Amino acid sequence: MRPIPIPKHILSCWQSGLSNLEKIDRIKANYSQLQKDKPQVSIVIPAYNEEANILQTLLSLCSNSTRYSVEIIVVNNNSQDATEQLVRASGVTCINELKAGITAARTAGLMAAKGKYILNADADTIYPIDWIELMIIPLESNRVALTYGRFAFIPVGNTGRLSYVCYEYITDMIRWVKKYTKDEAVNVYGFNSAYRREDGLQVDGYQHPPGSNEDGYLALKLRNNGYGKLHLVTNYKALVWTTDRRIQTDGGFVKAVFQRLKNLLWPSKQFTIRQDL
Repeated sequence: MRPIPIPKHILSCWQSGLSNLEKIDRIKANYSQLQKDKPQVSIVIPAYNEEANILQTLLSLCSNSTRYSVEIIVVNNNSQDATEQLVRASGVTCINELKAGITAARTAGLMAAKGKYILNADADTIYPIDWIELMIIPLESNRVALTYGRFAFIPVGNTGRLSYVCYEYITDMIRWVKKYTKDEAVNVYGFNSAYRREDGLQVDGYQHPPGSNEDGYLALKLRNNGYGKLHLVTNYKALVWTTDRRIQTDGGFVKAVFQRLKNLLWPSKQFTIRQDL
C-alpha cells in the first residue's frame, strides 16, 4: 500500500524549521559519519538553481543509515543562484559542469566519482533513511546490473496528498504495462537508480541516441551487454519523495492524470527506447 501521510523523516527534512546555517551544521555532522573510509558509494546530484531545495535533499541523504562508506557529489550545472555556495558550505563536494543538460551533468559526476557504485539522486527529492542500503545491496550480486525504485509526491501546489496517491497508483499500473509492452528500461528514473561505476564506464555511460533518454538507455545498455538484469526495489522503505512542481508547471494535476491515461491507451513514440546497440 502506498502511504497517504508523508512519513515523519521525510517531513522532518522537508519542513525542518531549521535555518540554512543550522541545516549546514547538521549536514556536516551527519556527512562525517557517512564518510567512513574510501568511498564505496558515490551519490551524484545534478543541480541547476536549486538553492531552495538542495539543503533539504542533502540533509535527507546525510541522515541515511548504512554500512557503506559514502561520498556525495553535487554537479553544479550553470546555476545562477546560491546553489554552489550552499553545497560547499555543507562540506559536500561540488563540481562545475559548464555544458548545459542532464546528460553532461551526470557524466561529469560519473567521471568524478570514486565509489564502486553510483547512486543517482536529484536536488529536489527527499530520501528515506534506508535508501542507500536498499538500493545498493542487490548490486552486490552480478545477476543485477541496475536497481531502480519508486517515488511519491510531496504536494507544494493545491493538490492534496490523497489525490496524488491515486495518481501514483495509475503510474504504477502504466509502468507495469510498459514493462511488458515496451521495455522495462523505460521505467528507470535518474533520481532513483544505481549501478556499478565500472560497468557504466564500459558501456559509455549516459551517452544515448536521439529519441531516447540517458537513464533508460544506460539501463538498456547495461542489461543488453550482459552485466545483469534490471531490478525494481519494491520495499517502501526505499520510496523517495519528490515535489510536484513539474506537474504544476506542466498544467496541473488533472492534465497530468489525463496525459498518463492517454499514454497508456494510445502509446506514443516518446516511450520507445532504441535497441540497436
